[in-house]
Amino acid sequence: MLNVSQKAAHLIGSEIIKLGNEINQKIKEGQQIYNLTIGDFNPKVFNIPSVLKEYIIAAYQNDETNYPPADGIFELKKSIQQFISKFEHLDFADDEIMVAGGGRPLIYAIYQTIVDVNDKVLYPVPSWNNNHYCHLSDAQKVEIQTKPENGFMPTPEEIAPHLSDAVLLALCSPLNPTGTTFKKEQLLAICELVIAENKKREGIKKPLYVLYDQIYWMLRTDGIEHYNPVSLVPEMKKYTIFVDGISKSLAATGVRVGWSMGPAEVIGKMKSILGHVGAWAPKAEQVATANFLNNEAALQLFLSELKQKIDIRFSGLFNGFNLLKAKGFPVQIIAPEGAIYLTAQFALMGKELPNGSIIKTTEDITSFLLNYAQLAVVPFTAFGCENGTDWYRISVGTLKENDIPELLQKLEIALSALK
Repeated sequence: MLNVSQKAAHLIGSEIIKLGNEINQKIKEGQQIYNLTIGDFNPKVFNIPSVLKEYIIAAYQNDETNYPPADGIFELKKSIQQFISKFEHLDFADDEIMVAGGGRPLIYAIYQTIVDVNDKVLYPVPSWNNNHYCHLSDAQKVEIQTKPENGFMPTPEEIAPHLSDAVLLALCSPLNPTGTTFKKEQLLAICELVIAENKKREGIKKPLYVLYDQIYWMLRTDGIEHYNPVSLVPEMKKYTIFVDGISKSLAATGVRVGWSMGPAEVIGKMKSILGHVGAWAPKAEQVATANFLNNEAALQLFLSELKQKIDIRFSGLFNGFNLLKAKGFPVQIIAPEGAIYLTAQFALMGKELPNGSIIKTTEDITSFLLNYAQLAVVPFTAFGCENGTDWYRISVGTLKENDIPELLQKLEIALSALK
């Protein structure tokens, strides 16, 4: 007999945290590990904006410490309206916007608002946490297996066969875990499929909604444009629920301010759900974020500096992996486009380790990289892919620039030891 609910009993913990526990144990034992697993920033390397920090302190000194409104303070929602209008050409009314304690509770609320028991949710793999949100919502998950030649982004052709049965299509760009993005024609074609599907449903059944997670959209490499469904196809406004916030764009993962935009009916129900959960962002942080979004000069300066730091790490690893590939080692890497992630392949299946054992599984590759190269990266099995994948996410948010040459050297030595 279970002592907890079926849902709790069968909920899988974070695969990344599980890997992190092994890494932390090695670090405690005195080993030097290049831990590139967590999608976070080392605040000693990537600080939040100093101006934002000053605004937060000032808000607390001004006693902004009581309950905020369940959907966010007026000043922040107004700042978000102005911000998205200027930088994304999006127009959302007050009752079409809500604020919460980061993107996670917003995603949870979207699932809870849209999905009934056994409803189908469609999403690509690899992707972040959709499998867990499906479990929490008692949904049937429909996973699209994406391909490296498409940057692991889903194509219209891959999505089309599954739309008629789904109530929610979960998309993300730039994508966690790959750091790749939707191209304009690709996303446009997907939007046209959604519009066509919803025309068939009018007055018959629940619409097909799109959860569009763009939490990384401000972090893009040079030459990469960000596209969203509503700007491409205005009619998509009826069916799109955005997830956004400051967690990644301002290196402020612990500050916990996120926002969602979407149809007023959906946003209203999300507000009710999260109001009961109490998942609002702290009031002082909301006041500070409102002031910071209004300070365009500070925002642009910080983004420029943050992207420069990320690009240095992207370039160092991308060039280093390509050099290893040119030397004949079985690795490859996809050109970075955004977020704080690189996608790399370690094609090591069948290789023999120095101890004579053979690499046969994804776990074997992960263990080899950790034990022989002191490199900790996350396999795509943590993002929905089946065991046997040799593709990995590399997160640069905790990587020190000076560590890149040594990291690559240790990786080359480790790869050289394989037969």
